[in-house]
Amino acid sequence: MSALLSIRNMTHYFGGLKAVSEFSYDIPPGVIYGLIGPNGSGKTTTFNLITGIYRPTQGQVFLEDRDITAQKPYLIVRAGIGRTFQNLRIFGGMSVLDNIRAAKQYRAKSWMLSSVLRLPGFMNEEKRIRDESMALLDVLHLADRAGDLARNLPYGALRRLEIARALATEPKLLLLDEPAAGMNPKEVQDLMKLVQRVRDEFKVTVFLIEHHMKVIMGICEYVKVLDFGTTIAEGKPDDVGRDAKVLEAYLGKKGAAC
Repeated sequence: MSALLSIRNMTHYFGGLKAVSEFSYDIPPGVIYGLIGPNGSGKTTTFNLITGIYRPTQGQVFLEDRDITAQKPYLIVRAGIGRTFQNLRIFGGMSVLDNIRAAKQYRAKSWMLSSVLRLPGFMNEEKRIRDESMALLDVLHLADRAGDLARNLPYGALRRLEIARALATEPKLLLLDEPAAGMNPKEVQDLMKLVQRVRDEFKVTVFLIEHHMKVIMGICEYVKVLDFGTTIAEGKPDDVGRDAKVLEAYLGKKGAAC
């Protein structure tokens, strides 16, 4: 199966520090792949390199055989990559619904004059965007909070809202940066089901960073492990969980249970 995302020997320096070293990964369509590693191992930097926030020192990134290396972030979104962030970036002063509508407007086709004059084409598109946004909120279990200010949502709901906003850009590939961070056990279990539902219902490929090993072991089909920017293991979750280098990187000693 050809790769949806293909990364070739991606390396990035911050000054003299090598944050990511010769990172290569092929992710086929329709899967849930994981990227794990201790704090500071280069995981979020990798996402930032994929999405154009950073320019790789060397290496290339391809989406469906199209070279997207170091393109502007908005062009990478347009190409079909959506993402969430480790630190929430919600528009807190906007309603939950308007957070989604704002993302949906990215693919709107009406001209400015049409919106100023409130022409029928603009009004029809606005209705479509609102209907699609409400449908998306329903999938993410947020439809009943559509009119609330986003900043008034509980933490777990804010995480779901950020996923919904990323999905509103209609991505082929969805990058999730620690989606379970700060969640209680019930929320983590619900998130696992949600990510699988999102993959199946939206026909999107998922690439996620996560420290919560229950999530990685429970929903990922393949896992890559970074330590100090270097790949130390990759494979199926059970195999990676038993790898001596992975155990040492996480626990500081060999032979412990992950």
